[in-house]
Amino acid sequence: MSEHGTTPRSEGPSLLHAPSPDFAPSLAQTEGAPERSRSTGLQEREEAGTARPWRTVVWNDPINLMSYVVFVLQRYFGYSREHADVLMRRIHHEGRAIVSQGSRERVESDVQAMHSFGLHATMEQEGED
Repeated sequence: MSEHGTTPRSEGPSLLHAPSPDFAPSLAQTEGAPERSRSTGLQEREEAGTARPWRTVVWNDPINLMSYVVFVLQRYFGYSREHADVLMRRIHHEGRAIVSQGSRERVESDVQAMHSFGLHATMEQEGED
């Protein structure tokens, strides 16, 4: 007990400390990594050769406002207002739109992000439509 009659707190790990180097990619791991264009993923596609890229599909739903879908597309993918609006209208009128494409891992990450924003999204490989 401390002098104030309370038990001292155990000093656990602080959330303010830098992450362990085990979790941070080394410079060697990132130097050769392809830069990804969030709008098309074309560089990954070119480097993959003839491999069919994966695509992120966002589906229409009766819950999210059209303005919110535009906001998410701008915020996460960095799309212009005009491009995000075109995609939102495609989602609304056609029931779905392809909003990104690239490696399976990148698209899985994009789908998870869309879910975290509350949008219904799935992934498919090019040629599955």
